[in-house]
Amino acid sequence: MLKPDVKAFFDEATFTVTYVVKDPASHACAIVDSVLDFDYASGRTDTTSADAVIAHVRAEGLEVSWLLETHVHADHLSAAPYLQDRLGGKIGIGDRITVVQDTFGKIFNEGTEFQRDGSQFDRLFVEGDSFQIGGLTGHVLHTPGHTPACLTYVIGDAGFVGDTLFMPDFGTARCDFPGGSAEALFASIQKILALPEATRIFVAHDYKAPGRDEYAWETSVAEEKARNIHIGGGKSAAEFVAMRQARDATLAMPRLIIPSLQVNMRAGQMPPAEDNGMTYLKVPVNGL
Repeated sequence: MLKPDVKAFFDEATFTVTYVVKDPASHACAIVDSVLDFDYASGRTDTTSADAVIAHVRAEGLEVSWLLETHVHADHLSAAPYLQDRLGGKIGIGDRITVVQDTFGKIFNEGTEFQRDGSQFDRLFVEGDSFQIGGLTGHVLHTPGHTPACLTYVIGDAGFVGDTLFMPDFGTARCDFPGGSAEALFASIQKILALPEATRIFVAHDYKAPGRDEYAWETSVAEEKARNIHIGGGKSAAEFVAMRQARDATLAMPRLIIPSLQVNMRAGQMPPAEDNGMTYLKVPVNGL
């Protein structure tokens, strides 16, 4: 099995990991889960995180085939359009983005001008789809539960699981957002754990579990099966669902959920400017 070269960029402000996944036999690469920096207090964006990725791609002479989103993130804004403008590549996400767009289009009262058909993205993936990064073939698993549109991208010996799984000492994704399901997450995780045990697992976030000194984002199927504190050791669906529902009831909303959803459901684009030329993000009072 081919072993892609994986370069990680960690954004400590949102605990997000962006990956540049390179075909070892060519200059082709994909970028997974990019970050557009956003200061909520001032409403200002910044491209420092994305520019670090651009600098790496250019320094290595890479050619971007894909800008892959594992799902509509609720904790950071995507930089996919900014990267696409400078590096090329197609923006891809799961086809169930239409469910997310419909749900949050209503919550944010977006009106009929907001298209809910996923057309903001270049490719809508479904279970079993494949795509090319040079000589590497990527395979798509639909792994809902955290959101309806979550995907895992299996590229060579590497799986990019988004928020479905975290490092073994931190556990699994929350399921209490609209459209989430602990039952669906359990089933999705079983798909991932059915991959070869040597499969490298790259998580979308790390929050440095208590007792661990360093951030980490690479593990394996074998390690997740054996040691994941929420799902490892053969825990049953009933045990997992009870734990997940109890834990989710204690969690606060992510700090950037309101701007993130409005931007990310548009493939990283801001809402249309209003008649004064300014762009605005809405806050739905008591809406989430």
